[in-house]
Amino acid sequence: MRIILGVLFTALLLWGSDATIEVKKSVDALPSIAVEDASNDYTDGLSKRFFRVLVSDLNVLSIFNVDRDYVRADFEDEKVASVHKELNYVVRYELIDDGGVMVVKVNIINNNKVMHKLTYRLKNPKQYVFLVHNIAVAINNFMGADPVEWMKEKVIISRTTGANRSEILVTDYTLSYQFSVKRKGLNVFPKWADKSKKYFYYTNLSGGQPELRKYGIYDRSDKLILKSDGMLVCSDVSDDGKKLLLSMAPNGQPDVYEYVIAKKTVTRLTRYSGIDVNAQYMTDKKIAFISNRLGYPNVFSKKIGSKATEQMVYVGRSNSSCTAHKNYIIYKSRESSNAFSKNTFNLHLISTKTDFIRRLTVTGVNEHPLFSRDGGTVLFVKKYKNQSSIGVIRLNQNKNYLFPLKGGAIQSIDW
Repeated sequence: MRIILGVLFTALLLWGSDATIEVKKSVDALPSIAVEDASNDYTDGLSKRFFRVLVSDLNVLSIFNVDRDYVRADFEDEKVASVHKELNYVVRYELIDDGGVMVVKVNIINNNKVMHKLTYRLKNPKQYVFLVHNIAVAINNFMGADPVEWMKEKVIISRTTGANRSEILVTDYTLSYQFSVKRKGLNVFPKWADKSKKYFYYTNLSGGQPELRKYGIYDRSDKLILKSDGMLVCSDVSDDGKKLLLSMAPNGQPDVYEYVIAKKTVTRLTRYSGIDVNAQYMTDKKIAFISNRLGYPNVFSKKIGSKATEQMVYVGRSNSSCTAHKNYIIYKSRESSNAFSKNTFNLHLISTKTDFIRRLTVTGVNEHPLFSRDGGTVLFVKKYKNQSSIGVIRLNQNKNYLFPLKGGAIQSIDW
């Protein structure tokens, strides 16, 4: 069991990155934009934190050149601040305390004219980060840019906190908001149970036998789903939330299994004397997974119910994690092999229909990529100079953004 768990953690553990922005293409002539704070309430620091997150979101939209200077303004003033008069757009916001409810007013200004108005109410000001993300999405939609609904998604991570200890956190993609939901024991590989994100699956390794459990964020239910010797990890959930892909090793060697929730049935999908793990749904009837059939980890695919497998990756070695979206796969690949220093692991994008391949990262250890539902953005984990970060790749815009985790190391992630 210890050997198998070692293989699992070698193949699947996730690590992070630095706190910089990686821009892999020169900035085109984008319209300029700035943010002005017109708040008279929440001036104890929250209004400035609101400003910083909004500026960050506007930058990640990748459709503006964003001015990062903090500027105060009068919300009713028809003119923008003098330092912003040459810019194309200004976003001015006002935070109002209405008996403990945060009211947020937003104006999008162009040429000293209000082009668009937004108003929000937030019962719990501690969750202001998600409101900021909603504002950024609304600005993006107003500009007619590619969808960024993924910005509003809750992210779940497991981070190591010590020897045989971890913590599961619900957060946003920037790690600005963090809410701890599991603290005791060794709980790893959280995976959202469905699109509502009220429940998640996770693996508990605190006892003698790995357990797959389902936890409720709001009702705090904690239900045992399965137990298995050696290994038990949920690597993917079907789009309808009715089936799970599992990495299990009840007989010594890990294989891919499918669990049907309503029937509580487990079906073995791969049969190989080596290692098959980390399966992802490509379609309802086809999966991609990691296997050492070539003597090293690589990406394969197969139709569910078929014995035939197909090698998907022909470039790189130690390809130990992947994500799939329609006809595209992103995988991790070792770029170096140095016995005396840390190796580089980069992410690559390939098409299953052509010979197309594109490298997405350039430094550090980049792992556990996850496509957004629309396929236009990728979330991943990066380790660089002993720091873990969540990374965001805007595929069409060819830009990467990194958000560091303060304390601990990211073990796994889902959104």
